[in-house]
Amino acid sequence: MALILAITGCVDGTGAGSDAGKADSITVLDYYTDESEHTQWGEMLTACGKTAGVRVEHTSVPPASLVPRVLRQASSRTLPDLLMLDNADLQQIAQTGALAPLDRYGIDTSGFAEGILSAGTYQGKVYGLGPYVSTVALFYNKDMLAEAGVAVPRTWDELKNTAAELTGPGRYGMAVDASATFESSWQFLPFLWSNGGHEKQLDTPQAVQALQLWVDLVKSGSMSKSVLNWTQADVHDQFAAGRTAMMINGPWRIPALNKDEKLRWGVAPVPVPRAGRTPVTPLGGEVWTVPQTSSEARQKKAAQVLACLNDSSNMLTLAEQHFTVPSRASAAVRYAERNPSMAVFAKSVETARVRTGELGVRWPKAATGMYTAIQSALAGEQTPRAALRDAQQIATSD
Repeated sequence: MALILAITGCVDGTGAGSDAGKADSITVLDYYTDESEHTQWGEMLTACGKTAGVRVEHTSVPPASLVPRVLRQASSRTLPDLLMLDNADLQQIAQTGALAPLDRYGIDTSGFAEGILSAGTYQGKVYGLGPYVSTVALFYNKDMLAEAGVAVPRTWDELKNTAAELTGPGRYGMAVDASATFESSWQFLPFLWSNGGHEKQLDTPQAVQALQLWVDLVKSGSMSKSVLNWTQADVHDQFAAGRTAMMINGPWRIPALNKDEKLRWGVAPVPVPRAGRTPVTPLGGEVWTVPQTSSEARQKKAAQVLACLNDSSNMLTLAEQHFTVPSRASAAVRYAERNPSMAVFAKSVETARVRTGELGVRWPKAATGMYTAIQSALAGEQTPRAALRDAQQIATSD
């Protein structure tokens, strides 16, 4: 009820105010706290604000603080005028009624791939759009593969064989994030989905086979058991230091990899169970939304800024700054031509799936079940089958 009142209430606060039919400023909230990222986004928001005829007041908070803050602001009727959300969090916030559907403002949603558009959709209505998206792929050390005389793996069997050949003193062949976090579930999804598994039923044979692959890599010594504690940032550090020859990671790691002139790396699609299959990867990235506030004038201006951020030209600028993929298909094609290292990611997002597409607000429970099963199976505490049976119970618990 507090969230419903937030929509219709009229009190002073961040993003609130009387609707006099005119707005000369809007407030913006995101989680881009990294100094360079905050600055780049601030510049783009300021430019789009000028286009819309408003001054932008830009605030960034740590990622873990964003959703709790938004829920508090909704209950106290102090929501910002323009709000960025991780696409996996949009369902939770849209469910409360705190967001305005974008068709109210005539925002153009054409040219987006279906999977990308679904990232900002709740119950058939588009509430959020993101100028860029991301996913994961297989990074590999070119020199290590050449020295071992092995090719870039394309299938699971090739991955196991290649990882074994690349493993030696002080070096593992493969690394993933298997930590007790949603990052681990995110990295597991390409293996689950590409094998025909599904987040709705985690204890199927297809899911068991996907988890067994990770277990086999650890048991064979091709992957360190320490992956149970490695975040995606840790996996990157291991790869950059030459302590692993291959890793699953995202394009946001490319700027740091490029800083080491001696490191020769390449990127390829995530290996699939059998040749001929298309990898299905998770869709990452943030969406921009227009919260329901007491000022329709400010909401309209926020919508104009949101539309500006999603202009094809601005998409290209932002994607090149952040090593991501423009959300509109035509812009993504031009981007891949200009940035060959991003071509694999641009291709992968064409078939990528949003994490909340099937489960909506129940996705976090499924993700918790996944990383709990990964931890148990890789630690040798349970078989993949037993671990995923428990994961399904977690995913369906009330």
